[in-house]
Amino acid sequence: MASDPVPQGCKTALSVNLNKVALVRNTRHLGIPSVTKAATLCLQAGARGITIHPRPDERHIRRHDVFELAELMRDWPDREFNIEGNPFHNLMDIARDVRARGLPLHQLTFVPDSEGQFTSDHGWAFPQDAQRLVPVIAEAKALGARVSLFMDPAPEQMTGAHAVGADRVELYTEPYAAAWVYPAARAEQLERYRRAALAAQAAGLGVNAGHDLNRDNLTEFLRTVPGVDEVSIGHALIADALELGYVDTVSAYNRCIDQAFA
Repeated sequence: MASDPVPQGCKTALSVNLNKVALVRNTRHLGIPSVTKAATLCLQAGARGITIHPRPDERHIRRHDVFELAELMRDWPDREFNIEGNPFHNLMDIARDVRARGLPLHQLTFVPDSEGQFTSDHGWAFPQDAQRLVPVIAEAKALGARVSLFMDPAPEQMTGAHAVGADRVELYTEPYAAAWVYPAARAEQLERYRRAALAAQAAGLGVNAGHDLNRDNLTEFLRTVPGVDEVSIGHALIADALELGYVDTVSAYNRCIDQAFA
């Protein structure tokens, strides 16, 4: 397994998902906005990592983006490069190519999306997915990548995730985000995530989180859910950056994280 550039036992790391930058760029043939420029600005502002999810239809991140970003990450050896996707579609081919070029790849996040899925909306299930995940997890780790499995906040599923060789789980946080404006439902969801995180850690897994986290709901999530190693945030962060700019937006999200640990 790859070593962790981001020291563990510290506050939660912010990884910026750049898919929406690529989505806007792809509406024209001008190469703007630049995905690598966005990554550079986010890293300069204090993001601890960059996340991308290159889907088979290349509707946002394209194959060349992966390698250009991996080249960029060489200049940031204390930051992490995380690639998400379905390991039974295009993800493993991309990962093999990245490593064949000698480029950095710190984490692969396996997501059970269908090829044309609009956005990620559910996690892996055990024991149903166990047998087919074992060989691809082993290959990913042989490539030197940490493996994180995208999971629903179900405590009883965490031992299964560990048994197939995962290093971490990424808790799918859309149900929490959807409940944010309803105090009773929010509290119920936070308890679900707290129990799932504790179960994951008891099983020997690290905990990541992502999907619809934003400046309003991030701090309370991290205050309540213990030991979150990383949050991956894309849509809300890039939407905020349209108004605030990348630097101020990344700073604002890092302040949300700081407040959770104050």
